[in-house]
Amino acid sequence: MLRQLVRLERGRWLLNVGIIAMAWVLVTPSLSYAGEAMKRIKSAGKIVVGTEAALPPFEFIKNGKIVGYGKDILDRVLKEMGVEVEQLDLPWQGILPGLDAGKFDLVATSVTLTPDRAKKYAFTMPISESTHHLLKRKGNTSIKTSDDLIGKRVGVQLGAAGEKSAKWLAERWKKSGKGTFGELKLYPSNPDAYLGLANGDVDAVIHSLPTLAVLIKKRPGIYEIGAPVRELSYYAWVTRPADADLRDYVSEKIEEMWDSGKMHELQDKWFGFRMKKPAKGYLPDGAK
Repeated sequence: MLRQLVRLERGRWLLNVGIIAMAWVLVTPSLSYAGEAMKRIKSAGKIVVGTEAALPPFEFIKNGKIVGYGKDILDRVLKEMGVEVEQLDLPWQGILPGLDAGKFDLVATSVTLTPDRAKKYAFTMPISESTHHLLKRKGNTSIKTSDDLIGKRVGVQLGAAGEKSAKWLAERWKKSGKGTFGELKLYPSNPDAYLGLANGDVDAVIHSLPTLAVLIKKRPGIYEIGAPVRELSYYAWVTRPADADLRDYVSEKIEEMWDSGKMHELQDKWFGFRMKKPAKGYLPDGAK
């Protein structure tokens, strides 16, 4: 009789454990990515996200809150994780060092995917194109191609991909003996660089096409977009390479948004035009 009771109680216990386990699977779709990063986040009940909210319409502050194209994507991507989202607004110069130092789990800001960065960080699937173009004042006919920036004053954001593109141009000119910029002026943010251009402090600014297109739409008659500076490139988010399971989870959700048409809906909302889904080979050789 005692043995029967023990078996009965043990059977009830196993049934309860099975029910709990099944419920956990049903409410936790990210378990298929149960690597160390996902386990850590689930255990903490919170994911910490680093963002530079100074790049409209990707990420910016409105009524004291972070909003924009990137924020809409982030909300959808993290919805099923079932954890609190703490999103920090930081200067660009502190974003990647902060990730290295473990201050946050994910960088959800517009990071240009470059070969050098891809060797150091784990990039998600891209959220948009980021091809760099030159921006000039409306009616400036002296700047038609990127080579016309030789001898000119050019503004870029300090430490951002625009600075890298400017230095890439300068190196290309150096090899061909063409010359270099009259001045390369470094600004703390892209809006500061745009203001410098409007005020005549610089002759051009280098930045991504989607952002410049929105700027032109919001401030007509002040600026115009010039020629591309470099080849096709993309914006994506990043994690530490050790947290590749988190990167893979985020990438899958981003790809679902591309395939479902949700990404194009958000692009209609924030940019007024649609971009093509990146091809499978978007990661350069040697990427994490």
